[in-house]
Amino acid sequence: QVQLVESGGGLVQPGGSLRLSCAASGFTLDYSVISWFRQAPGKEREGVSCITRTSGYTYYADSVKGRFTISRDNAKNTVFLQMNSLKPEDTAVYYCAIRKLSAGSCLNPANFDSWGQGTQVTVSS
Repeated sequence: QVQLVESGGGLVQPGGSLRLSCAASGFTLDYSVISWFRQAPGKEREGVSCITRTSGYTYYADSVKGRFTISRDNAKNTVFLQMNSLKPEDTAVYYCAIRKLSAGSCLNPANFDSWGQGTQVTVSS
């Protein structure tokens, strides 16, 4: 059974940084795409970034490009999201999700069925 555990959220001032972690377990080797999503109150869940476990291919939403960096440590089955230059509009619950390599956007939440419990990120002065 796939299990994902996020950590690293918290309260940070605008312009600050946070590093989120997503520890994955119980997945088979064909589960190769891990993505970060976020959901703010009253808004739909949106894709932030994704990475493939094998090639390390990465992709970012325009809203975070140049500020966020996704990376992986395959030995620890962990994916990270380094978030710099944070803005109040980055405030949300951040989730990681994993799926098999397949067609379809890695930033579309409808393409994933294995999710973590989420970690709150609040950007406020």
